Amino acid sequence: MLPKNSPSSLRPLSLVLSLATSVTFFGTLPAIAGQTGTPHRLLVANTGRVAVVAPDGTLERDVKSAGLHDTSLLPNGNLLLQSSWTKVSELSPEGKVVWEYDSATSNGNAGIPLEVHACQRLENGLTMISESGVGRIIEVDREGKLQLEIKLVRDHPSKHSDTRLVRRTPAGTYLVAHEADGKVREYDRAGKVVWEFEVPLFDKKPAPGHGPEAFGNHLFSAVRLENGNTLIGTGNGHSVLEVNPKKEIVWKVEQDDLPGIKLAWVTRVERLPNGNTRFGNCHAGANMPLSIEVDASKKVVWSYSDYERFGNSTVAVDVVDGVGIGGGK
Repeated sequence: MLPKNSPSSLRPLSLVLSLATSVTFFGTLPAIAGQTGTPHRLLVANTGRVAVVAPDGTLERDVKSAGLHDTSLLPNGNLLLQSSWTKVSELSPEGKVVWEYDSATSNGNAGIPLEVHACQRLENGLTMISESGVGRIIEVDREGKLQLEIKLVRDHPSKHSDTRLVRRTPAGTYLVAHEADGKVREYDRAGKVVWEFEVPLFDKKPAPGHGPEAFGNHLFSAVRLENGNTLIGTGNGHSVLEVNPKKEIVWKVEQDDLPGIKLAWVTRVERLPNGNTRFGNCHAGANMPLSIEVDASKKVVWSYSDYERFGNSTVAVDVVDGVGIGGGK
């Protein structure tokens, strides 16, 4: 359970929140979900917008952000999101800001160029935030007090791309997708790098851009699997890689492996309980799905397409069936 907030901590939403009845804020397009396979309730986010999409395609919530690479729907129904490139906000289902942290002005960062690209609510109620530019992971409490600081190793320091997603593992370590370095690094709580994997270029030459024509190893995400392997979304590497602790690639999905689908900037990755793998497909163009689920043989069993509403910069599509319904803790 998260600590309760006093009524004085609630204030009017400074972001723009609209329900399904006011989708016209972003246009008058029909609410069409575009799912193949079993339809799900989804949390969908592009770089300026977060929405909860019902299985029939209607919008349960619709929030505008000033810059975003990470968001999550919490069990209590609140949204945790980047509300700007430096600020993390928690919004109630009614659209109230119930918690907020601005890295640009907090815990020694005043005057330092920085951006936030990852945030995660931890089981103990603390919030993890990664600060690019400053080059650190922090955990803060509800009062914004620093509880943990991990300094990051950076080959190519950059306030925009020190990191993309950062996630805590079940063992309490942190997996960091270092976009500029093209590496996954795992840090223990003392800040020691305990595992590292450099995303390979597979003997290809890097090519600039964000779409299918680009190429590189500017990875977006990495998560630890139950079998001890690491699943990686390679960003402009157009692929999903499963890597074992010995740094061997044991399974992968590449750009043209899926009939009729071309992968571009591969974002979030997830291994499902049934063994399937779900991943995001950003900057792929109007005719490509935004999220795809494949089985172990790389057969597509589900996909989501909603380019008209979410465009070519959709960074997150999470299945949130049942999450936050009924005010869960």
